[in-house]
Amino acid sequence: MICRVWHGWTALSNADAYDHYLQRELFPHVESELGPRGYLGYHLLRSAGGDEVEFVTMLWFESLDSVKGFAGENYAKPVISDKAKGLLSRYDKRVSHYALSGCSWPGFGRERH
Repeated sequence: MICRVWHGWTALSNADAYDHYLQRELFPHVESELGPRGYLGYHLLRSAGGDEVEFVTMLWFESLDSVKGFAGENYAKPVISDKAKGLLSRYDKRVSHYALSGCSWPGFGRERH
């Protein structure tokens, strides 16, 4: 299992709109399009600090090949829609990918230790 981790920041005034966009538009679209091809779901973290709100997206995939099906061969480059770019004040230029090594979240990943 692979986790695709990325950071983006919004102005305080755009934070709720960006959160809504991710959870009500982007992630459901990704699930409907890529669910059959190895997309497993997401986690979304949000932290307010100063004049900005940081978002950490963690998208879960069955394999690196599944990630490439979403992001292409240059999968370390973020995939950002025009709508998201309009809401973000800045963002990481690269995405990190991690293999799940262990997990104690009930009902999630225990068999993958």
